[in-house]
Amino acid sequence: MSRRVQLIAIAAGFVLFAGALLFAWGWYGAADVEEDRAFVVPSGASLTSVATKLQEEGVIHSAPGFLLRAKILGSGDPIKAGEFLLPAGASPAQILNTLQHGEAIRRFIAVPEGLPSVLVHDRLMAEPLLTGSVPVPPEGSVLPESYDFGRGESRAQVLERMQQAMKETVAELWPKRSSDIAVSTPEEAVILASIVEKETGKAGERPMVAAVYSNRLKMGMRLQADPTIIYPITKGRPLGRRILQSEIRAVNDYNTYSMAGLPKGPITNPGRAAIEAVLHPADSDAIYMVADGTGGHAFADSLAGHNRNVAKWRAIRRARGEM
Repeated sequence: MSRRVQLIAIAAGFVLFAGALLFAWGWYGAADVEEDRAFVVPSGASLTSVATKLQEEGVIHSAPGFLLRAKILGSGDPIKAGEFLLPAGASPAQILNTLQHGEAIRRFIAVPEGLPSVLVHDRLMAEPLLTGSVPVPPEGSVLPESYDFGRGESRAQVLERMQQAMKETVAELWPKRSSDIAVSTPEEAVILASIVEKETGKAGERPMVAAVYSNRLKMGMRLQADPTIIYPITKGRPLGRRILQSEIRAVNDYNTYSMAGLPKGPITNPGRAAIEAVLHPADSDAIYMVADGTGGHAFADSLAGHNRNVAKWRAIRRARGEM
């Protein structure tokens, strides 16, 4: 081989090597991700459509170049739908790996125990990353919990999961109920649990509060639960003032001061623990309760005992300057 041919071969090899390096750099070198950013892969999207979307959003230089390198240097695994975090300085290789094997970003909507449906609706409608609209769900149909969602998911889908969770929870707990409880149907259990949920802020008190109301129901006594006065007035929103005497005397399907038995429906969305408390109330003869100044209640099984507890509560309020 002549020296000329050798030089040509060396030059050609160098060109090929440089081209290979340039090709690889286009795959393993940094793309145009200057800072952490979210990227959404639509459901059912192909790698071709995703590459085009990456180019349109300024993440990569060239969709055809990305696809060619992905075919030769990348994994053949399918991409996943969802929202993914692309870190600053990510290479096309890292981007593809993230879309194929990374964990999609999940966001959460929290529904606290005792949050009424009108406020659940407010939270869903206020979330800007959800789409569509939903009506206010029926009271007591949503299980308080934290629910994850993806960007662009519909509010209807999220609400459906919330309501399905309540159905499954009631279906799970009802067959395990104690014997001789005060309610006769799962629907009644949710109604009574909603009252228990609104009457105490202490988790450990729920079985005792459930016992008080269960005992009253069995005896035919009126429940006299303040939250049942407020619900028909506000539909779950805060009252923002003291209850009026006229409201205590009001006759409707919810006010348990003016009617015996349960309200016609739930007054909030009770959590799992409140439902369990109704299905397994404390073993107690208590039929009275009054605030004790700590956020909880003092319980009594006689009017005399209740009156003593009321006197203690009034003394606490006077000491606080509330009376």
